[in-house]
Order: sequence, then C-alpha cells, then structure tokens
Amino acid sequence: MTEALNTLKNTFGFSSFRANQEKAVSVILEGKDLFAAMPTGGGKSLCYQLPAALLPGVTVVISPLIALMKDQVDSANEIGLRADFLNSTLSREETAALYGRLHRNEVDLLYLSPERFNIEGFTEFLANFRISLFAVDEAHCLSEWGHDFRPDYLALSRIRRTFPGIPIAAFTATATMTVQSDIIERLHLKTPGIIRASFDRPELIYRIIPKASPLDQITELVRERKGRSGIIYRTSRKGAEETARALKKAGIKAAAYHAGLDPDLRAKNQQDFNNDKTEVICATIAFGMGIDKSN
Repeated sequence: MTEALNTLKNTFGFSSFRANQEKAVSVILEGKDLFAAMPTGGGKSLCYQLPAALLPGVTVVISPLIALMKDQVDSANEIGLRADFLNSTLSREETAALYGRLHRNEVDLLYLSPERFNIEGFTEFLANFRISLFAVDEAHCLSEWGHDFRPDYLALSRIRRTFPGIPIAAFTATATMTVQSDIIERLHLKTPGIIRASFDRPELIYRIIPKASPLDQITELVRERKGRSGIIYRTSRKGAEETARALKKAGIKAAAYHAGLDPDLRAKNQQDFNNDKTEVICATIAFGMGIDKSN
C-alpha cells in the first residue's frame, strides 16, 4: 500500500485514509470484488478514483446521478486524473471526441449512466479497451428491495459475463442485509470483500416540523439563513419550480433543477449553484447527493 499512500498524499492531498477507505482500496488493488456500504460523505469516490490513478487501463464508473458526473469529472481532472463522462447530455461531436480519447488510451476514469451501458452493443464496444475496474455507484438501484430500483441497472449483470477477469466494486450509502445479498447476487460478485460502515453522522441534524403553509415555511427558513448555500428537495418537478419562484419573489437567488428542464438551463442552474451565483437550488431528489460544496 506504499504506492497507494503516496498517491493519496501527492495526488489527492490527504495525509491519511478515512475509516474504511484503506480496506476498500486494498481489496480493489488486489484484484478482488468489493461490496461497500458507506454513508454519504464517507469518501466512497476516493475508493475507486485512487485505484484508477494506479491501475493500467480504464476504471469504469456506473452512476445514475447524471447531475453529479460533471462535478466528479471536473474534480478528478483538477488533480491530474484523465476523467470523462458519457451520458445523454453529450452531443454527437463530444461523444465522438471521447471515443477518440479512449482509443488513444487517454482516459483513466470513465463515468457512464446505466442507460448508456444498457444500449445494445455497448458492452462489446467497451471490450475493445483495457478495463481495470468496474465501480457501480448507488448499487442499491440494482435491488428490487431497495428504495430506488432502476430497471436499467439490471443490465449490469452482464459485466461478469463479458469481463470475467475484471474486479467489480459495488458502492451504496444505503443497504439492508437483504439489499446487500441482492446486489452481490445480481452483479455475480465472487467472495467480495465486505465493508459495512457506521451510518452515524454527528454533523447532521434532523428536525421535523408540522406542515402548515409549505412555501411560507420554506421561505422563512431560507431567510433565516440569508447568504448561505442550500438545497431544498421537493417530491415533484412542479413543486421544485413553485418553490424557486416563491424564493425569487422573496428576493432570494434561487433556481429549479429537475430532469424536465432544458439541458442547457439545467446545466446553467447547476453551474451557477456551484459558483455561488445561486444561493438555493430547489430540486427533485435526484440532485445533489454527494456534491462536494464547502458551504
């Protein structure tokens, strides 16, 4: 692990691993499969990004959170990893340019949406390249017993058949023992290393308030935190847009984020939030999980 520790310090800027990260990295570098249930904020991404910096070939990351791919790719590129993403937001020209970089062995880390992976013939396309690791993020989406089952994730069962010698690492922030068994079975993990971290998050506070007039209550809560960055989750696109309008009417820099927005506007709203031009994002629940924003 000496090389891994040097990379942790020199590339990622950390003097030591967080809890469970060292075990996860060690299992992957030994070429073994991994199942890791670690809380949001526990540093899951480093567990596959660090091996991507050390292993020859491409580390492929499957993630359903398209909103986060650009953030993670930008962050990886900033520290010297050659990272790209491939999803429906790319133009035909951008996709062709990425394929060119893959053919020239210029990609260390490739983020894919499960829908892209499920396109007919795509696994055969990937087989043209040297793959070092498959990392399946939000792996609970594989399980019908999970809270966010995604049918496209079932195509990931083909990984083991098409790439029999490549290790698979499954990561989730939420998994009962039943969901864990389901993930291991569906991905055909072979005697994987198992990590189940504590989900105690002492820095988080949960408060439940009776609902009276939601928009008024939300507006008052945000006013009390004027100038601070935050995300408000609504259960519908309509609710996200209504909330953003109400906050803007109250003089707060707010924007909506959901899958129904024009892609350019959605990307702009995310970028403005990241750059503090927007204080509050009003979003459906697919947005924001894992965004690394200091404020």
